[in-house]
Amino acid sequence: MDILYSDEHIIVLDKPAGLSVLPDGWEKDSSYLVKILEEEFGKIFVVHRLDKTTSGVMVLARTAEAHRALNMQFDQHQARKIYHAIVVGSPKWEEHVAKHPLRVNVGHKHRTMVDDKNGKPSETRFKILKRYMAHTLLEAELMTGRTHQIRVHAYALGYPLLGDVLYSAPETDLIARPALHAYSLSFNHPTTNERLTYAVPYPRDLKLTITRTSQLE
Repeated sequence: MDILYSDEHIIVLDKPAGLSVLPDGWEKDSSYLVKILEEEFGKIFVVHRLDKTTSGVMVLARTAEAHRALNMQFDQHQARKIYHAIVVGSPKWEEHVAKHPLRVNVGHKHRTMVDDKNGKPSETRFKILKRYMAHTLLEAELMTGRTHQIRVHAYALGYPLLGDVLYSAPETDLIARPALHAYSLSFNHPTTNERLTYAVPYPRDLKLTITRTSQLE
């Protein structure tokens, strides 16, 4: 993992795909992000999470005060989270706002599902970045933070993420995980109130996937 910024209040980093933020319920002895960081920095407070399979930028707090301040920003939508994803198919729209209510942790596979009656309000703003023959590169901005939100909203629209077999994407040899990357994050520093923005490049597997996808044209 790459540390992008750290001080006595926060740590901003680029999380690799394959590393859990917190202990994995299925692999309790495996290493995880918070454990690695606490060995070097001491107590760490989780502000927001990325799926184990998702790469990209995160901010974590080093004090309870910073944790509260950042949580408030995320709850009040003052922090801006931009993801890039490759989906199967080609949407007919250039921009689309998905507002399907979501219910999390459903069934033995712990999936998130659209539930118009019992789901919690959820919103993802999608925008086309580039179209390929069989796939599309999207920008997705999270307005709420439900588990698997981008993955489920994309699936509900009929365009599951490439490699996301949990949400009905066809099996592929283009990438070994859901093609999702937390590209940028903007927030106010919890003590100075300075607006900070961090963007991180695609990891190798996603860059290779885009190259191979474009070669299929």
